[in-house]
Parts: sequence; structure tokens; C-alpha cells
Amino acid sequence: PPASQNEQGSTLRDLLTTTAGKLRLGSTDAGIAFAPVYSTGTASGKSGRTMPNILDDIIASVVENKIPPNRAPKMNIKSEIKDEPKDDKKCVQDDCSKLYNDIQYSWICDKHVLWLRDHKNNNNWRLFKECWKQGRPVLVSGMHKKMNFSLWKAESISLDFGNQQADILNCKDSIISNTNVKEFWDGFEDVSKRQKVKNGETALLKLKDWPSGEDFKAMMPARYEDLLKSLPLPEYCSPEGKLNLASHLPGFFVRPDLGPRLCSAYGVAATKDHDIGTTNLHIEVSDVVNILVYVGIAKGNGVLSKSGVLKKFEEEELDDLLRKRLKDSSELPGALWHIYAGKDADKIREFLQKIAKEQGLEVLPEHDPIRDQSWYVNKKLRQRLLEEYGVKTCTVIQFLGDAIILPAGALHQV
Repeated sequence: PPASQNEQGSTLRDLLTTTAGKLRLGSTDAGIAFAPVYSTGTASGKSGRTMPNILDDIIASVVENKIPPNRAPKMNIKSEIKDEPKDDKKCVQDDCSKLYNDIQYSWICDKHVLWLRDHKNNNNWRLFKECWKQGRPVLVSGMHKKMNFSLWKAESISLDFGNQQADILNCKDSIISNTNVKEFWDGFEDVSKRQKVKNGETALLKLKDWPSGEDFKAMMPARYEDLLKSLPLPEYCSPEGKLNLASHLPGFFVRPDLGPRLCSAYGVAATKDHDIGTTNLHIEVSDVVNILVYVGIAKGNGVLSKSGVLKKFEEEELDDLLRKRLKDSSELPGALWHIYAGKDADKIREFLQKIAKEQGLEVLPEHDPIRDQSWYVNKKLRQRLLEEYGVKTCTVIQFLGDAIILPAGALHQV
């Protein structure tokens, strides 16, 4: 709930301005000095700078580098971007072709998503930065080529951790049960070993966020290290990245859970109902990078053939480049994403509440369909959302090794 106007620290800027004066110039818990960066004037602060600029100073000094205590920065951070284009929006619309001709990239979803095709290019972050300023999702392909693939096979994880207990979600009815992890992995690629629901259908199960955060690092140290060394755009995504602001925030901030989290789920190909998802429509509070490290090929009665799975993908409203990737035998599609910009959240919320009323569901004042993650917006509803509210769906296929990077506030389902 919003704090009263008189309460100090009611906003991030207020918090910084009320506490910044109390901070000692020197190292913090994160090992970073709060040496202010000034654009004009002297270090004494007599140049007429106002108190609210402290937020900019702090962020600039944290982002620039790890400044040793009691040493003023040698250069203004603004001088480092002197060769950047002034008009970011124009740059993106014009494909930045002249400025970034050394980077292999394409635009997909009507230029809403940047696709970086060469994960090894050290200049990727420069183009990523221009895209990120506008809150656009980014796709980086080929990350699995940097990873130890044997670590991420279903049978390998089951062998190492099958005796663990974890919460398993039935995606169709949202029932959560605590069971042995081996039971989930045994059915990952063998449909005959999957749980059955009351009517005899095969259950669509998800091992949700197991393990997560510190548990991930403690339980799977080899996999944790393999993941960290394989992150895309390490300047932003690595915990030590110079532009990863979250990692460098001082200790008095309450950080969200930055993971990593292992999200594993059965595919819908073995279910009769293809209008359900393994992750319902929701919003993350922090930026997210999601790497598809393994794609299992399910076998058994009722499972679609590879051509049948491809046909299901092709029925979507797809970008031409994604259709081309589907025909490439070296690519292995694994997940279907629908992404919406944060600015459309209110329209989508209103639309889902209207659909709930049409279906005779009770809509309580405190009910928020996005926060509650209670909806997977199927194809028919996505069409209505476009026709009735003008909200277009950005459809992305995630292939093996693809990293999808989403800005905080973006809505998505998988």
C-alpha cells in the first residue's frame, strides 16, 4: 500500500535522498564505493546541484565500476557513451544497420523482439543496450553450445537428485502435490510412466522452481557454475556484470529472489487439451533471463509425432524468421511463448475479468487474474484480445539453447 506523503522513504528516490547523507564514503557490503559522479562543478558540491540528483549520482557511480574507497572517479560516466546514437528510437527503427554491422542480428515480431544470432560476439551488449532502453524482449540463440550438455539431460538430473522431495504442479487443475522427484523425471520422456488423472488422461506436470536460489547453488554446484559461465550478455546477466545493477545494490535494499531457478515441465503434445500452458500469464518483478537447456522427446501412446508437433507450432501467428527456423533440421523447438508489453497490463486485466464474467465465474474486487496467474490465454481469446482491445500478441518459439531476456513488467505465458 502507498505510504503517507509525510513518511520518509515512501519512494525509491525519497529513500535514497533521506539515507544518502548518512552513507559513509567508502566500501559497502557489495564492495563498491559511493563516490559521486558529477557532470559539472567541483567535488565539493557547490555548483548548485540539488538533492534529488543523488539518485543519479549513486546509480552512475555503481554502474561505472568498482571505485576504490576515498578515490574520486577519473572520468564522467557520460563521456563513455560519446559515440552512441542520440536518437535511440530512430536507431532501432532503422535496424541500426550502419552502427552495428559487426553484429549478427534480426528483428522478429514486427520489430518488437531483438534476435542476437551469434552468442559469442563480444559487441552484442552495445545493441542490446539500445533495445533494452525501450523495454523490448531479446532472444539470444546458441547458448547450449557453451554448456556441458550431459549435465542437463533429464536422466542425469533424475540420477543425481531423484530421491529429493519437491512440489509438483498439475497444470490443468492447479493442484500441487509433494512427491519424489524421480517420479516426475521417469515420466519426462516416457508417457506410459506419467501420472493419470481421474478420467484416465495423462497429467501435465510441472516441477516448479526446483531448486531455486541458494538451494540451487548448494544442491547443484557443477550445474550452477555451468549456467553462470554460459549466461548471455554477461555484462548485464552475470552476477559480476558491470551493468548488472541488481548485483551491485547496497545492502539496505530488499532484493527480489534473483534465482537461478530450474523450471521443468512436460509438454502439452501428450495431452488431449492443447489450450493449456505450463506457465500461466503473469508478470515478473525483476528482469528475467530464461535459457532452454534441454528438450525432451516424449514417446508413448497419444503423443504427437515430430511433424505433428511442428504443425502445432505452425498454426500460431508466427514471424517469417521463426517459420524458417522450424524448417531447419538442426534446430529443436521446445517452448511456445506469448509475450505482452507492460503497458497493456490494464487492458489485459480488464479483458480477462470480462471473460470470467462471461463464463459465470465469480470476480471479486480483490481478484487480479494476472497476479493470481489464473489464466492461459488460448488462441481464440488472443484473437478476441486483438479485436476488442487492440492488444497484439508477440509469439516467440524458444529452441534448444535459446535465451529469452524479458524486462521487468512484461507479461508472458509459456
